Amino acid sequence: MSAEAIIARYGLAALFLGAGLEGETVVVTGGLLAHRGLLPLAGAMVAAVLGSFTADQLLFLVGRRWRNHPRVRRIMQRPAFAKALAAFERRPTGFILGFRFLYGLRTISPIAIGTTSVAQRKYLALNAVAALVWGIGFTTAGYLFGDGLEALFHRYRPSGTTVVLAGLALTALVMIVARVRRWRRKNA
Repeated sequence: MSAEAIIARYGLAALFLGAGLEGETVVVTGGLLAHRGLLPLAGAMVAAVLGSFTADQLLFLVGRRWRNHPRVRRIMQRPAFAKALAAFERRPTGFILGFRFLYGLRTISPIAIGTTSVAQRKYLALNAVAALVWGIGFTTAGYLFGDGLEALFHRYRPSGTTVVLAGLALTALVMIVARVRRWRRKNA
């Protein structure tokens, strides 16, 4: 089932969960669905903001409370964790405000920040501001670009074969990129 189908069926609850788990794709889709009148725009924005805020707050608390747990220790050994901590140490406030916009660091960053000595109140306030900007921004983008995307899809109606081939090509590309990244990490 596609992100659009799940959000259309389960509405704002799916958008809330998707904003915390998946991120931009779900939130932009929520904006597109608001554009089409399937969801209220204000509700989609609130669900996106609260979903993002809640997920990142919970992940921060995981890092804060269970930093010595074996699972969190395994997460701490990942290269992305070290990158997140290095970026945090350079500019703590800026990193808290911006990590959700950084591909590859979005999920691990709140855990990494939770293992630091940053005050919980400071993180809570900055997380709220960043979630507002992120959630409203991506929902609005989906809403505003709805006309353009609908026009594109009405103009170009791919056949089933084209969709399958494009999906296979995209899958192959993702697999190749993942393999190259693993090879680089292993040989670095």
